[in-house]
Amino acid sequence: MKVLMSIAGLDPEFGGPSRSVPALAEALARAGVGVELFACESAAGQGTPRLPDASLVSTHLLPFTDRTSHWSARSNGFFSALKDRAGEADTIIHDNGLWLPSNHAVVAAAQALMRPLLLSPRGMLTPWAMQYRGLKKQMAWWLYQRRDLRRASMLHATSQAEAEGFRRSGFRQPIAVVPNGVELPPLSAFQRFSVSTFPGPPRAVRTALFLSRIHPVKGLVHLIEAWAKLKPEGWRVVVAGDDADGHRAELELLIRQRQLTGQFEFVGPVHGETKAKLYQSADLFLLPSHTENFGIAIAEALGAGLPVITTWGTPWEELETRRCGWWVEIGAEPLADALQQAVQMSDAERREMGQRGRRLVEEKYTWPAAAQKMSAVYRWMLESGSRPDSIV
Repeated sequence: MKVLMSIAGLDPEFGGPSRSVPALAEALARAGVGVELFACESAAGQGTPRLPDASLVSTHLLPFTDRTSHWSARSNGFFSALKDRAGEADTIIHDNGLWLPSNHAVVAAAQALMRPLLLSPRGMLTPWAMQYRGLKKQMAWWLYQRRDLRRASMLHATSQAEAEGFRRSGFRQPIAVVPNGVELPPLSAFQRFSVSTFPGPPRAVRTALFLSRIHPVKGLVHLIEAWAKLKPEGWRVVVAGDDADGHRAELELLIRQRQLTGQFEFVGPVHGETKAKLYQSADLFLLPSHTENFGIAIAEALGAGLPVITTWGTPWEELETRRCGWWVEIGAEPLADALQQAVQMSDAERREMGQRGRRLVEEKYTWPAAAQKMSAVYRWMLESGSRPDSIV
């Protein structure tokens, strides 16, 4: 079995999929699946693409124009690249994302090659995503996107809520519900797991961490309004992530208008050891998004032992059922209510919530678990395995 995975790009502007797709490719390769990954090069100034381990996954970087201007599917580089690499009979094509010329070309290639196609919209079919820059998407929907989705052998959702959205949009093919995973840091990295109180004198300021793209969909305006209502003493907000479309400047203006200067710190994009240290130093994690198909940063924060506040726009009801955070209605008022509860807790109470979140991730949201489920889906698509429980 060979899997040809494709995504328009792996640079930071693609948000969660730029991390989750190469991570899934690596995990599948470690599980014995042959994987090749196809993506576009980053344009100047867009950051370094996040490539999977070259010893595990062969990555093919195509010209940037293949995701921006080559709308004729058969002249797009993705079409010819997949055609060259899909010779074996037991080959699955797995595309990620919607709306771009590269996605259209991958569907055309799967049709021409008569290979099974698994399509992962990666949150790009939610009502909020459809309305954002909605006129262009409405045109694309009727010109090609709805037809391309119907041509997929199977759709992939990272949550049950996303799968239900596919059904509401009228798609009737099988859906594989396979959550993303995260890399779990060792327990030794977090003092909060091993002691009931922090050693040494109490810290003067505690940290609520936001770590994701700085984009309107992430609900940071609601966070600023909620913080302005509370102004919790002894707390600050650290905002980490890539700026999208100049949204950071809009937020900084709002922070000044609400007289919160000094309570919010923007630290830019973080990766690797720097990101791990941010999780280690935080006391609470915030992701007040309007919509998320999964929310990989939430799983990362839980894995790092942080209680989480997020919204009904994310598929994380388990925060409530597993008592490891708050899952609230979208808006500044519900967010402020949850923040009020979180900051009034003791350090020990928040750490207990964090420990429950860590156990949840250990049980359900690791990359080896995701790879095992996805490889079973691939085998079923090739009619060489039994129907997995993840298929709905």
